Amino acid sequence: MKLFYYLIGIFMFTGGITVNAENVTPLYENPVWPMPTADPAVIRADDGAFYVYATQGIDADSIMCNIQVLRSYDLINWTHLGDALPKKPKWAHSTQNFWAPHVTRHENKYYMYYSAEPDAEVKTGTDLGLCLAVAVSDNPVGPFIDSGSPLISGDGFDNIDPMVFNDPVSGKNFLYWGSGFKPLKVKELADDMISFKDDTPGIELIKAFGPGYGFLVEGSWVIYRDGYYYLFYSGDNCCGERAHYAVMVARSKNPTGPFEVYCDGRDDGCPILAEGARWMACGHNSIITDDDGRDWIMYHAIDRSDRVIHKYNKSEDKRVLMIDPIEYRDGWPRVVGDYPSETECSAPRVNRYK
Repeated sequence: MKLFYYLIGIFMFTGGITVNAENVTPLYENPVWPMPTADPAVIRADDGAFYVYATQGIDADSIMCNIQVLRSYDLINWTHLGDALPKKPKWAHSTQNFWAPHVTRHENKYYMYYSAEPDAEVKTGTDLGLCLAVAVSDNPVGPFIDSGSPLISGDGFDNIDPMVFNDPVSGKNFLYWGSGFKPLKVKELADDMISFKDDTPGIELIKAFGPGYGFLVEGSWVIYRDGYYYLFYSGDNCCGERAHYAVMVARSKNPTGPFEVYCDGRDDGCPILAEGARWMACGHNSIITDDDGRDWIMYHAIDRSDRVIHKYNKSEDKRVLMIDPIEYRDGWPRVVGDYPSETECSAPRVNRYK
């Protein structure tokens, strides 16, 4: 009976899912959301639903919202819920660059970490670049309200792409971030989740090493599995006419490193997810686990036949939402097939009705 209602639920949502009548296995085909959804970060909230937060939506002529939020009950069929950050922070009220959000739940509140361009009057001294910020909400849909000031600022675009990892071993919360041809970093957050535990510099983890996809590294995402902390990251050029992007991975026995970079002797950064025949510039991933315990990678990619360089921002391609399964080989995660799936695949197992 539960399976019957599960299948009914599937057909209630729009999207790319079908059912194989022979073995009643839900199937899907990429993309799972065909609109611009750059830098997707996925969580499962306490209501049982999945939420994806993504960089400001851009159509051909304008900004759609500051931070996008989408919801799904099966990781395949998604509904766009609008703007998770409808009110700009007071220190960035006149700019329009908000991107790469990550949301985590802590003590019945949701904390959204995001990147932003500050207003001109905020840029003083050497703080002329981009910032990391925190906004808070009582529920995963929002609205998220900014904490009042940037968490980190600097002189370039290295302070972007935040990700908070709740360490199941120590109970500590760590913020990972980085880009701008500088190393990925990590630093422990204070109990209030909107400041750091101390004033020490962040610990450097992965350096931009080049050539290939390692020329610039960004888009950190950390998981803990079977005694290892896996740090997924992307490089090197997300979009635009010279788009060249892929996902790589490193692992450690400690959330603050040192991290061992996965590599099989190649000189391109050894991606675990790179371009395929149809999809290119695949990256800035997040990881989610289904109810069978299988890990799935969610990421953005560009359709070679539908790039749509936007009038609003010439460097922006149409980066759509993708999902593929991960398998572990000799203690290392790999995307099944090592490239974006281009045909129907078995969908994640999600117990929607419990």
